[in-house]
Amino acid sequence: MSSTNPTSKPKLYLIAIGGTGMRCLESFVHLCAAGMLDNETIEILTLDTDQYNGNKERVEALINLYNKVKTNDSANEGGEARANSFFSAKLNLSKFFTDYSTTERNNLKVLSDTHNLTKEQRSDNEDLSNLFFDRETVQEFSLDHGYRAQTHLGSMLMYHGIIESARNAQKGGKDAKEQDLALKKFLLDINNNANNAKVFVFGSVFGGTGASSIPVIPIALSDALKIITDKGKLNLDKVQFGSTLLTDYFSFPTPNNQQKENAKVIADSQNFALNSQAALQFYNQDTTVKNTYKRLYHIGWPGSLKALYGEDSQEVMTGGTNQRNDCHIVELMSAAAAYDFFTHDSFTNKQAEYFYRSVETDDNGSLRLTGASFMEGEDKATKLENRLGALFSLAHIILSKNNGAWENTVGTLEFRDVLKANNVEQYESLTDEQARQIDDYLKEFAYKVVRGRFIPGWIYQVRQSLRNGSFLFADQAFTTNVAELPKVDPGTIFLDKRHHWDRNKMLLFKDDDVQRLDKFYDLMKDPKTEASAEQGSTVKEKFLAHLYNAITVAQHYQQA
Repeated sequence: MSSTNPTSKPKLYLIAIGGTGMRCLESFVHLCAAGMLDNETIEILTLDTDQYNGNKERVEALINLYNKVKTNDSANEGGEARANSFFSAKLNLSKFFTDYSTTERNNLKVLSDTHNLTKEQRSDNEDLSNLFFDRETVQEFSLDHGYRAQTHLGSMLMYHGIIESARNAQKGGKDAKEQDLALKKFLLDINNNANNAKVFVFGSVFGGTGASSIPVIPIALSDALKIITDKGKLNLDKVQFGSTLLTDYFSFPTPNNQQKENAKVIADSQNFALNSQAALQFYNQDTTVKNTYKRLYHIGWPGSLKALYGEDSQEVMTGGTNQRNDCHIVELMSAAAAYDFFTHDSFTNKQAEYFYRSVETDDNGSLRLTGASFMEGEDKATKLENRLGALFSLAHIILSKNNGAWENTVGTLEFRDVLKANNVEQYESLTDEQARQIDDYLKEFAYKVVRGRFIPGWIYQVRQSLRNGSFLFADQAFTTNVAELPKVDPGTIFLDKRHHWDRNKMLLFKDDDVQRLDKFYDLMKDPKTEASAEQGSTVKEKFLAHLYNAITVAQHYQQA
């Protein structure tokens, strides 16, 4: 691989594979919403065997919502890449899945059935399959929910699934399905920008789809491009790949005997640690992995703090729409790894380098997570704290202080009227629909209240996965008590009190949160916090950038 020219801007690509990869992508999208990826256009590919996987559907819906927030009119869907604001990156989504939904394709036995062979040839093929794959289980379990920790099978099928899709796309017509054309478009874009392309892959190494795909993805994409470009313009050897090596961080109840019998093959979380060890040993020795990846980020989690998914379910969810696991802090670590890879100037190493980070603990041994736990270097760590904190404060302003978390109330509209009452009047043309889209995104990011019940969003789920440790923000900022939400002070969310907002001391007989909000309105009235040209040109862009500027100043951070 050739190294990127440090003087030219790289083109960024993300591939999310399997349920865990989708949740890592979810964290990455929220980093983009916080404004971490300034002036970037990022091409995203979701890749799974299960087109109806709940985590896949959730992150794709999140990206669509993100793009609605950024869109000002239908002629410019997804808006423009901006700088120093919320939603600064432009995200383009492509969706691909290998189709195992029909009876002619739903298990290895029918997939490997070859016509026009002699009886002797068919017998030889069956003997070869039986040598590598158990006949009663691995060859006959349904593939539409993934590879279920059968990585030896998954790697082969994922490779051939991508190759088959490339052939279908080239044939065109009725052979080319929507997912085939999406993959083709994504690959051609990489190939056209190969001199400065960075591709980061999200996936785990302890399960099925992600663990199966990480080793073969660079080769599969390269071979697919040979088909798509008719071997004439292949540039993929210049592309720089990075990936997470995410080991087991959650478990689920052991499947019962009846489910094992019905499903033929089903993942058992008791084997995840062993799966992780085997995968890491393979990656460390495999020349293809070492020669096609530039950086591999090894991310793990203490066994004593593993999340338990599906505790209330009668059976293990192998996939489908019901597989919607909560988000976890290691997925945010994975998103931070992608950010590190994308922002690294250049790579001169010939073989993959392994990276990992250790985390601080307090005197009681509990984890203590700061910006430096996720980002290398003080500037990047500060940027994460500033921008994620700004979005969290905005969420509390809209959802708690202006009732946006509740049904039938659009908090952004309520806040717009509050600003107008405080002589910030330039956002009257913000439409009801635009305001509702901002509300909807903040609900996914933070929380919502449905029929009086608190529903945690991404950042709450991330915090809850840490249990008793500390994570950037004060515990009172994460209240789940519906009655207490209106009392949350958006100006005191940080653990570090140096970043608490100033109070308007003219309001001595008002509560502290009222004093801080009043001071914040003064900041919004200051012309210095208004949006610049690079931050936006539409009313919605200027509104979000103005809020970003004022909150950043209130937090006592310098703009990064």
